[in-house]
Amino acid sequence: MKTRLFITNIVLLFFLSSIHSQDTLKVEEPKVNKKKLATAIVTESVLYTGLMSYLGFVWYKDSERAPFHLYDDSKGYLQIDKMGHAYGAYIESYLCYNWLRNAGVSKNKSLLYGGTMGIIMQTPIEVFDGIYENWGFSWSDMAANTAGSFLLIGQEIVFDKQLFSYKFSFRQSVYAEQANGYLGDSPLESLFYDYNGHSYWLSTNVNNFIKNERIPDWLNIAVGYSANGMFGEFENRSSWRGVAIPETERYRQFFLSPDIDWTKIPTKSKIVKDLFHALNFIKFPAPALELDGRGKIKGHWLYF
Repeated sequence: MKTRLFITNIVLLFFLSSIHSQDTLKVEEPKVNKKKLATAIVTESVLYTGLMSYLGFVWYKDSERAPFHLYDDSKGYLQIDKMGHAYGAYIESYLCYNWLRNAGVSKNKSLLYGGTMGIIMQTPIEVFDGIYENWGFSWSDMAANTAGSFLLIGQEIVFDKQLFSYKFSFRQSVYAEQANGYLGDSPLESLFYDYNGHSYWLSTNVNNFIKNERIPDWLNIAVGYSANGMFGEFENRSSWRGVAIPETERYRQFFLSPDIDWTKIPTKSKIVKDLFHALNFIKFPAPALELDGRGKIKGHWLYF
């Protein structure tokens, strides 16, 4: 995933701490709160303007303009990049949709004008890529962005709620120490550059499928995807900064793990409730069962 997109996702997670689920809006549509609606529109506009300014004056400042061109990165990083694009679009759509619902806008209009914002906000980034050297417009990025937005929209249409939450987790991989800085010189840099440490999850509440009073309301089960052995986008580099990088095998990983639905933990504190809503987009560290692309199965006592 492009570093700028990941930075945007982290910023959006901060704003998500002020967004609440709209269970109270399902029975009866309230009147539009013009003050909240204006705040939502202004906030979205500021975020969008800030992102576009960052792209124009910071990200592309050292890149030369070029005729519009395409770039096929559909096989890059074993699709971890695409999972990240979908995650970013999902967050943006969730954020904007719930802002409109909080303002009293009808569900259909909120889905139309808010649920599609992931696609709308990401498309200019792809267009910018298409007019700068060393980049290119990516149809697979556009497909991933669309999938992220429609993950939110489709669930609201079919289930009237988010039956599955899209989550992210990170751990600094063992490859970061072997890459001589190519995957980041610190744990923070690795968060942005080490795709081996990225995992993406679909998490759902166990009680959505197994109604049992003994099962806590907050208990979720999650399926995850990650990949390992990557020192380059399509194939591994042999060296970086003049130092050899060990040969590794690139392979996919699939996980099954328990998780937490933080929004189902009761609290009377608004600050804690806000924090729980933000945390609900990050996979909780827990034991996990892994099946990798080489056919190997193993367990993790604690997987991030």
